[in-house]
Amino acid sequence: MKFHQLIGLGMLAALAACGSATREPVPPPPLEGEVERVIDPAFARAYAALATYPKYGDNDPHDWDGGTPWGYPIHGIDVARYQGDIDWRQVGAAGVSFAWIKATEGGDHLDPEFKSNWRAARRAGLRRGAYHFYYFCRSPEEQARWFIRNVPKEAGSLPPVLDIEWNHASPSCKRRPSGAEARHEAERFIQKIEQHYGRRPVVYTTVDFYRDTGIGQLQGVDFWLRSVAGHPEQVYPGAHWVFWQYTGTGSVPGIKGNVDLNAFAGSAENWLQWLGYRKYLPVEVPPAEAEG
Repeated sequence: MKFHQLIGLGMLAALAACGSATREPVPPPPLEGEVERVIDPAFARAYAALATYPKYGDNDPHDWDGGTPWGYPIHGIDVARYQGDIDWRQVGAAGVSFAWIKATEGGDHLDPEFKSNWRAARRAGLRRGAYHFYYFCRSPEEQARWFIRNVPKEAGSLPPVLDIEWNHASPSCKRRPSGAEARHEAERFIQKIEQHYGRRPVVYTTVDFYRDTGIGQLQGVDFWLRSVAGHPEQVYPGAHWVFWQYTGTGSVPGIKGNVDLNAFAGSAENWLQWLGYRKYLPVEVPPAEAEG
């Protein structure tokens, strides 16, 4: 699902430019149902529980080129062992709507904090998913098997994430595949993960990797794009994106030090629909009268 297709560029632009953000998370506006349609109670409960338009601190703030993240109502984080011991209940109380947690890297590395973060985030009531950091010196199939071995298949979790980017600091892998090779490897990893979890992974990437490899050509995936200086529509012209990582130096209650912050590219209702909620109950259509 591509939200630039679902709700349109114009609507997203208007959403990004809407009024000033609040410091504290606020509930979304009341749902307005249609007379002939009934809102699904599960959707209504989930909607009422959302905290929207939170605004967190940034330890390295800057002026934004283009739209700011604060026009988007749904925000989340991504974490790894570097965030240390996280108070997940405090994180949830601060209005964080989702979290992606680093699980694996390559074919044999498991983040030492993954299991504890995975359990604690769920206990705190957060929507969470797991991500895999891709390593260019192992096959995509081997890496997918390692992820599957370590990440539970649980109802209510976010889709898995393939984090694929250049890792210039890697001491053990200097391989730099061509764009075609990188896209092919990504698709092979995606297929293995989708076969197991029944969901197509989200793909996270960075500006240079997106430019160098044409990874945006992958079909049928939701993109999560890093852009810490400008709006994705400026930094990734023409890209279809669903999540925006807008800083790596965020400050969120419950986390000591810096944390990555992310925005979802749609409204509160779009967010619930992306999670799989059905807004309206099915409409019962009376049978046509038999012709006399």
